[in-house]
Amino acid sequence: MTRILSALAWPYANGPRHIGHVAGFGVPADVFSRYMRMSGHEVLMVSGTDEHGTPILVAADAAGVTPRELADENNRLIVEDLAALGLSYDLFTRTTTRNHHAVVQDMFRTVQENGYLVEQTTLGAVSPSTGRTLPDRYIEGTCPICKTPGARGDQCDACGNQLDPTDLIEPRSKINGETPKFVETTHWFLDLPALAEELGSWLDEREATGSWRPNVIRFSKHILDEIRPRAITRDIDWGIPVPGWEDQPTKRLYVWFDAVIGYLSASIEWARRSGDPEAWRRWWNVPADPAEERALSYYFMGKDNIVFHSQIWPAELLAQNGEGSRGGEAGPLGHLTLPTEVVSSEFLTMEGKKFSSSRGVVIYVRDVLARYQVDALRYFICAAGPENQDADFTWAEFVRRTNGELVAGWGNLVNRTASMIAKNFGEIPAAGELEPIDSELLEAVRRGFADVGALISRHRLRAAIGELMRLVGEANTYVTRTEPFRLKSEEQRPRLGTILHVLAQAVSDLNLMMAPFLPHSANTVDAVLGGTGQVAPLPRIEEAEDLDGGPGYPIITGEYHHGEGAFPRWESAPVPVGRAVAKPKPVFTKLDESIVEKELARLGVDPQVAAAEAADIDGPGAEASGGEA
Repeated sequence: MTRILSALAWPYANGPRHIGHVAGFGVPADVFSRYMRMSGHEVLMVSGTDEHGTPILVAADAAGVTPRELADENNRLIVEDLAALGLSYDLFTRTTTRNHHAVVQDMFRTVQENGYLVEQTTLGAVSPSTGRTLPDRYIEGTCPICKTPGARGDQCDACGNQLDPTDLIEPRSKINGETPKFVETTHWFLDLPALAEELGSWLDEREATGSWRPNVIRFSKHILDEIRPRAITRDIDWGIPVPGWEDQPTKRLYVWFDAVIGYLSASIEWARRSGDPEAWRRWWNVPADPAEERALSYYFMGKDNIVFHSQIWPAELLAQNGEGSRGGEAGPLGHLTLPTEVVSSEFLTMEGKKFSSSRGVVIYVRDVLARYQVDALRYFICAAGPENQDADFTWAEFVRRTNGELVAGWGNLVNRTASMIAKNFGEIPAAGELEPIDSELLEAVRRGFADVGALISRHRLRAAIGELMRLVGEANTYVTRTEPFRLKSEEQRPRLGTILHVLAQAVSDLNLMMAPFLPHSANTVDAVLGGTGQVAPLPRIEEAEDLDGGPGYPIITGEYHHGEGAFPRWESAPVPVGRAVAKPKPVFTKLDESIVEKELARLGVDPQVAAAEAADIDGPGAEASGGEA
C-alpha cells in the first residue's frame, strides 16, 4: 500500500466554476483518486477555495458587498458544484480559515529564518482611478521578449518567460483598460536564484522518471533559464498579514504564496478533524528511515498554473526545508516532500471560442448538471477532454457521445442484460459449462483491470475510457453472436443461463472499472443487477465550525476508507448466483437532437456559425484551472 496525496488546484472564489475549470483539475483528479483507493492505496484528496487577492476586492466592490461576504457566497456555490459533480474530496476547505493563516505564517517565518526571503524596494502597479494595487495577472501588454500581444504581468504564455509588469510594452489594466501607475514600494521576495540549483536537480530527477507529460517538464525547465526573485507580499488589505509587518495593515502575503500552501494546510485541517492531529505527516514528511517508502503526491491543474506548481511551490518547500544554497533547517512542519508529478491539462474551448464569463462565452457546471446527467458531463470530459492537447466542447458532440456511446453502448448492454435476466430467471443464474466464446469474453474483461488501471495510473484517461468502451463493444458483440433471445426452449435453458451469467459477470466487472469515471451511474448499474448501489462512494457537504474560533463554513468530505460504503477492490468479483434482478429502467437518458439549437440559443450563438468555427479551431483555449491571482 502506498500513500497518495491528490492535490487539486484551488478554485478562485470570484464566481461559480465553468466546465473548463473542472475539466482541467476536477474530474481527472477524481478518476485517479478513486482508482488509487480501489487499488488499495491510502489516498488523501484535498483542496479548497482560494479567497484572497485583488480580484475578490474588485468583484466585491462591483457587487456592493464586503470581500468576506463575496467569498462566503462563492465558496458555497463552488462547494455545491464540486460535490454535485461527485469529486471525492477527503477535505475541501478554504483559505480564509484561521488554520490556513497559521500554517502560512509558520512557513513564512521558517523560509525567512533560513535566509530565502530578501527585502527589496521595487515598482508596484497601481490603478490610477482607485489607488489599489493591480496584481500581475491583471496587467496585460506586449511581451518584450517575443513581442506577442496579450502577455500577462507575471509571464508570457507564448514564449513561457517570466515577466514583471514593468517589462511589458504598453501595459494596461485588465479591469478597466487604464494604464497602470508604477510607484515605489517595499516587499519581501522569495530568493528563487538561491534555490535554482536544487530546483533544477529536482526537475532533472522528475524528467528521468519519464512520468511527467512532456509539455509540463519542458516548460518547467525552460522557466529556470531566467529565474529571479519573486515578490511574495502585496500592497493590499485583503489577505494574510505579513509576520513582522503587523504595523502595516495594507501589506499582505501575495495570494499565490499562500494559495499553494493550502495543500499543506488542508491536509493539516483534515488531520485535526479526523481526531489524529499528526496524521497529515504520513503524506508530507520525508521518513527518517531511508528504507521507508515516501508518500507520492500528484498536483492537478490547467497549464496556466504550471509555473506555480513546478517552480514556486517546490521552491517554498525547499526553502522551508533549508535545502537551497544558503542551507538552513526545516521548521516545525518538518522536512516536507516535493511533488511527485505536476499533472497539467491543456485548455478547453467552448463551441470554438475561449471561455469568458465576462463575454458570456461560458457554461457553468451547475447549469449543465441542472439539465443533464452528471455522468454524461464526466464522460465527455474523460473521453474528449483537454488531457494532452486543447479540446473543444460543443453541444453537438456532447449529444453525440451521450447518445452514441453512453446510451447505445454501455447503457444498452446493461439494460439488455438485466432485462433478459429479469424476464427469464428473475435472478442471476448459475453458469453451466463454458464454451470458448464465453471464456474469451470473461478473460478479455478481466484483463481490462490491468490495462485500464495502468492507463489511469499514467493519467491517460482518454485511452482508458476508450479501452473500456472497446470492451463494452465486445460484450455487445457477444450478445449478437450468442443470440440469447432466441434460446426459448426448455432444452436450451441451461445454455441461456450460462450466457446470461457470463453477461452479468462482464457487466459487473465493467461497472467496477467504470466507477472511477462514472460514479453516480456505477451505483445505479450495481442496483440494476441487484446490488446495494454502493460501489462508488460519493462526497457529502457538511457545515463545519472553524477549528480555531473563526466563522463556520461548508466543507466537502466523505467516508471512503472503511465500513459498508468503502471503495471495492479493483479486481473481478464473482457475481452472486441467485441475487434477484428486476426489470430495469434505462440508466442513461437519451438526448433529443433539438437541445443543440436550444443550448446555442442560450449562448446567443448561431448554430451554423458555431459548426463552422468548431471545425476550424485555431489558437489557445480557456483557462482550465481554478486558480487566478
